[in-house]
Amino acid sequence: MKFKLNEKSLFAILLRSPWWISYAIAIAIGVAGMALLPANLYLIGALGGFSFIVIGSIAAYRQFQAPSNAHVAGTLEKIAAMSWREFSAALEKALIRQGFEIERLKGDAADLLASKAGRSTLIACKRWKAARLGIETFQALHQAGETMEANGCLCITMAEVTDKAMQYAAAHQIRLIRATELAHLLRPFLVSQKT
Repeated sequence: MKFKLNEKSLFAILLRSPWWISYAIAIAIGVAGMALLPANLYLIGALGGFSFIVIGSIAAYRQFQAPSNAHVAGTLEKIAAMSWREFSAALEKALIRQGFEIERLKGDAADLLASKAGRSTLIACKRWKAARLGIETFQALHQAGETMEANGCLCITMAEVTDKAMQYAAAHQIRLIRATELAHLLRPFLVSQKT
């Protein structure tokens, strides 16, 4: 079973923040423990900051392993130059590499059905290069998800998304993968294939 962290928890926020913030909190806890606790309890107080050192180390590892902005921009250029057939094939391979089973769908609302561990996700990605996505795309995806009894819906796009569409997606728990996250998803495949 995979542990899922609440996105609004302090630890999740710190994992998304610069690594040094967690270290600074750990140091502050250590200094506060030294100043406020008797000498025989200082070590116990200082250990209270240990979890922040662990979080800072995880955040540092992730941040130093992440591709640079130049690599992300290069990957986005490659993705934008792809045809639909190339893009869908690359996306399928990237999802299969993550352990998903993929079924291609016919229709306008959704393009793929990804399944893993008994859960299914309906994916709309055909309009990934559109200039702008409106609420209609998300309404159609949500309706298709209900019809197919999917566990979730996902829209992949490099396009600008209208405010109403963003609100609709959030209200109906439609996950959105946009340019940078898409680059991270496809980059290992594109780099390994030298496309």
